[in-house]
Amino acid sequence: MSFTMSVADRERFLAAPHVGVLAVGGTGAEPGPGLLAVPIWYSYRPGGVLTVLTGRDSAKTRRITAAGRFALCAQQEEAPCRYVSVEGPVVAIEDRLDPAERAAMAHRYLPAATARAYLAATAEQLTADIAIRMRPERWHSADFSAVAARLGSNTAPVAEHP
Repeated sequence: MSFTMSVADRERFLAAPHVGVLAVGGTGAEPGPGLLAVPIWYSYRPGGVLTVLTGRDSAKTRRITAAGRFALCAQQEEAPCRYVSVEGPVVAIEDRLDPAERAAMAHRYLPAATARAYLAATAEQLTADIAIRMRPERWHSADFSAVAARLGSNTAPVAEHP
């Protein structure tokens, strides 16, 4: 039994509002040249690029700029477990953040009233943040719903394979 999602399913899953974990290798110039992995909001449209908004001077930005690529994993924590992981090259780093794109990102993750309050309270991020766009090249995914259905529950084992 394959747990791998179809292309349409994995793109639909990635387009849903999951908190992603962004991962990028070390540059050797920063303390601890190992892998950096941090939770982050992102946006994605099937067939398009994945976008993250982050601080211009952040460790993420420095490492992504040096590496020219990064990975992101999004998961559904409640059973049955599902995840999509993508990795690919950076296709754009935009220094001027579009206020509409920032607002759309906030509204993607927060209820309307909370998003408006968040945007007002963090308005300075418009000049401090940048947009980084990545074209997914490598995909890994798993959907354990079939196993959960076979077991007659909403639980499924977690596999340790792509």
